[in-house]
Amino acid sequence: MEMDGNHTLVTNFVLVGFTADPSLRMVLFVLFLASYTLTLTGNIGLMALIYLDSRLHTPMYFFVGSLSFLDVWYSSVYTPRIMSDCVSKNNVMSLSGCAAQFFFSAGFAYSECFLLAAMAYDRYVAICNPLLYATAMPKKLCILLVVGSYVAGFANAIVHTGNTFRLHFCGNNVINHFFCDAPPLVKMACDDTWVYELILASVIGCNVMATTVLILGSYTGIVAAIMRIRSTAGRRKAFSTCSSHLISVSLFYGSILLMYSRPSSTHTPDWDKANALFYTVVNPLVNPMIYSLRNKDVKAAFQKVLGRFIRLK
Repeated sequence: MEMDGNHTLVTNFVLVGFTADPSLRMVLFVLFLASYTLTLTGNIGLMALIYLDSRLHTPMYFFVGSLSFLDVWYSSVYTPRIMSDCVSKNNVMSLSGCAAQFFFSAGFAYSECFLLAAMAYDRYVAICNPLLYATAMPKKLCILLVVGSYVAGFANAIVHTGNTFRLHFCGNNVINHFFCDAPPLVKMACDDTWVYELILASVIGCNVMATTVLILGSYTGIVAAIMRIRSTAGRRKAFSTCSSHLISVSLFYGSILLMYSRPSSTHTPDWDKANALFYTVVNPLVNPMIYSLRNKDVKAAFQKVLGRFIRLK
């Protein structure tokens, strides 16, 4: 703690996590360990399949592999710390540690927003201009879109983190959450937070609006193109190529908007934890399932690689 005028400033935080019950914490440790193992296995396995099978060397699967790569790091920002807190009696996090976790959390979240928008554009080109798909989406453009997603994501994270940690935190240093997030931090601020909340709403609003407009615009074109297809089988096939992306977008954007679209005064710890758990742990876990279980090409690639492995043994 440090003194600043009449306030005692906070220099470290205590994360409450999910429960103080030792037996329940061990159960949670096992559950999060299983979840993290499945997340890493699913995403790294999907990246490996895309790399090994030449039939998956297309722009669509390049973006899917990039999303899996992002989800590996995204889940790693949270889950190892959650598991550590489940077995540790000292759940203290320094101010700098909190800022670092906050920065990478925001960076990967914003990057995923932009990457999902790039994937929507890819699906638009594939369905609306199938004959020109390879020409319209060259590898160089795909790489630029992925790199641009990271650059834009972490540029916004710098603004988001700088805006949050210019605040002075005082009083009780206990955070009733499992990671350093904006809603619990702003409640600890000694300063007037209306400017902070205005900047926060502007940054999140502009980014979400820009990516949402791109996604909605892409899917407007996709729906129009699908409606021009005369056969039911053709429509179903065209829609199936973007259904996985639609599910992923709905899950990610839905949970993010539920968390940050409401005023901080309306947030409750239990609601924030449940909602944050969805986009920090569950979403990276289910993404590889969404893009593999519903995809014949990925299933065929898996069977091919598995067959090679069995023959080698």
